[in-house]
Amino acid sequence: MSAVSNFAPSCSGGGRSVSFSWTESKFRSNMALIPRPFENDKFLVSRLALRQSSRATKDLTVRMAIVDERLARRGNVGKTSEILAYDLIQGALVRWSSIMDRSFPDPPTAVFLHGILGSRKNWGTFARRLAKEFPTWQFLLVDLRCHGDSASIKKRGPHTVASTALDVLKLVGQLRMTPRVLVGHSFGGKVALSMVEQAAKPLARPVKVWSLDATPGKLRSGGDGEDHPEELIAFLSTLPKEVSSKRDVVNALIQQGFSKDVAQWVVTNLRTNGSPGSSSSSFSWVFDLKGIAEMYQSYEETNLWKIVEDVPRGVHVNFLKAERSLHRWALEDLQRIHAAEEIAAEEGAGVEMHVLEDAGHWVQADNPDGLFRILSSSFKGIKK
Repeated sequence: MSAVSNFAPSCSGGGRSVSFSWTESKFRSNMALIPRPFENDKFLVSRLALRQSSRATKDLTVRMAIVDERLARRGNVGKTSEILAYDLIQGALVRWSSIMDRSFPDPPTAVFLHGILGSRKNWGTFARRLAKEFPTWQFLLVDLRCHGDSASIKKRGPHTVASTALDVLKLVGQLRMTPRVLVGHSFGGKVALSMVEQAAKPLARPVKVWSLDATPGKLRSGGDGEDHPEELIAFLSTLPKEVSSKRDVVNALIQQGFSKDVAQWVVTNLRTNGSPGSSSSSFSWVFDLKGIAEMYQSYEETNLWKIVEDVPRGVHVNFLKAERSLHRWALEDLQRIHAAEEIAAEEGAGVEMHVLEDAGHWVQADNPDGLFRILSSSFKGIKK
C-alpha cells in the first residue's frame, strides 16, 4: 500500500516514491482528452511532491521516479492551477503510481468526502484499512473547499453543495480518474449526489454512491443536548484566529454546551505556528469559516430528491442511517427512499437504505467495523 499527497514532499507506506512537475507543451491536445465540464479550466497538480514555484513559471519539465517499478515515463497533462488538496492511498496491487502512465488499465478508484468542519484526514485510517483489504483499489481523499489544506486555495463563491461537487469533478477529471465509488459523510453525502446530478463523465457506469447519515432534502436540526453545526460555526467565529492552547479551546466549547467529542474533533483544525519544537508556539485555524458558513447554509437548503427518485441507469445510490442519529431522519424521508428503491429497481438503477447499528452521526469513528462491513460490498467483484 502506498500513499500519495499533493501537499506532502514524498510518498509513505509501500516503498514507492513519486514526484512530478508538469509542462504545457501539449496542453491543448491533452485537454481534448478531458471530458466536459473540464475543458478550458485551469487545473492544480499542486504537490504529488511538487511545490509551486514563487515565480510565474510557464514551462515545467515532467520528472517521475517510481521505485521498484520499471514504469519511468514522460508525459503531459495540462496547465497547473488550483483545485483541491488531496491524498491518494493505493492498494499494494495497484500497478501504476502515476496519473500519467497509460500502459496499464486504470485501477478502480473510490472518492471519500468529509463533512462540514472536517478534512480528508477524517478518512485516512479507514481508507488505509480498505486499501489493505482491497489491494487493487485506490482511494482519493480530498479536502473540500474552505477546509483543511484547500482553505488556502482561493475559490470563487458562492460556496454551495453544487460548487463543491464541481470542484471534485474537476479534480478527478484533471487526475484522469474514473471513480467507481463515491462516499460522502454528512455534507459530503450531498456533494456526492450533486456530482452524479452535474456530470455523467468522468463518473463510471456502474457507479455506487454512498450518502452517510445525510438525507437528500431538508436538513432537520438536532434535539436538545445534541450538537448543532450552525451554532458551532457561529461560536467558532467569535474565537480569535490565533490561539495559544488547544485545551483552552476544548474547554471553551464544552462550557458553551458542546460535547467533549466534538470539541476535541474541532481542534484538529488547529495547526502550529512557527518552527517545530519551538518553546513558545501558538495555533491557527486552517479553515475558512466564512465560506464554511455559506456551505452549511447551502447544505440545509439543497434539495437533491430528484436525483434519488429518477436515478440514472447504472447508478446505485446508498443511504446509510446512523442508529442514534434519529433527528436527521424523519419518517417521511425513510418512506420516500423506500419508494425510490422500488422505482429504481424497475429502471435498471438502484436505491438502497442501510442502518448502521451502535453509531451516532460520526459513523467512521463510532462503529468503524460495522461501516467497513457495509461499505465492503462496493469494492468486491471489480477487478479493474
